[in-house]
Amino acid sequence: MGRRYLCDYCDRSFQDNLHNRKKHLNGVQHQRCKKAWYDLYRDASEILAEEQTKKLCRRFIQSGQCDFGPGCRFSHMSVQELDALKAHVEAEKKMKEEQSRQAPPCTIESWLEERAKRKIRHNENAVMSEPPSYHLPPGWPPLCELPPSLHPPTSSEWDEQQDLEWG
Repeated sequence: MGRRYLCDYCDRSFQDNLHNRKKHLNGVQHQRCKKAWYDLYRDASEILAEEQTKKLCRRFIQSGQCDFGPGCRFSHMSVQELDALKAHVEAEKKMKEEQSRQAPPCTIESWLEERAKRKIRHNENAVMSEPPSYHLPPGWPPLCELPPSLHPPTSSEWDEQQDLEWG
């Protein structure tokens, strides 16, 4: 039977070859299914902008149904639904503004100043401590046979690394 291609948007399976896949991906049904999928994840402000540009659908107003469904070029939203959507978009904008006011933008200069202050405080409060003693685990070869990366640091290296800050 050969390999089969499953389209996640259309939930269809067909023989996988260049001609069939190209024909399916360029088909109207696939384009509609793909648009419907991505429309589920649109932002409320995008939906509002699109709905405000559309005229009201007369079929939908008269009968409550439209033969074209979500593919209709006219709006199926009532005035109350549009107002509710506007209020929702405004609430989202206000929330974003509040969040941006609460957290000041981080700049390199402010981060460097904060780092320098922490380093000064750390040096003032630092107490000279003894470097730790290292013991090799049982069963390891002697220190002279270990590669340099596994050698414990010397006391001079330990003193240099106290001021080291990662991140």
